Amino acid sequence: MLAGVLVAPLPGPGGLPVIVVGLMIVLRNSFKARRHFVRFQRAHPKMVSPIRRLLSRDPEFLLIFWQQTLRIERLVLPQRFRFLARIRKALRRKRFVAA
Repeated sequence: MLAGVLVAPLPGPGGLPVIVVGLMIVLRNSFKARRHFVRFQRAHPKMVSPIRRLLSRDPEFLLIFWQQTLRIERLVLPQRFRFLARIRKALRRKRFVAA
């Protein structure tokens, strides 16, 4: 996690995946960290759900990444500039992406 914090100020998303992997390792091995994580999860369930999904037995990385990208796009861009949602809907119509 420390490496992710050091890499985070650099351009690009390089620090975030490293932080998430470090958090996953700590949560799997530390009872105290797991207890704090559960408390945080109860307080902020929407923020923690992607991390919980990554901690599952067989995480679907691309699906989680795509959903988080759509969520960030919804927060940042106004309705008329949301092109990723339109791409997703077009791909779904062509049956490339699961509903």
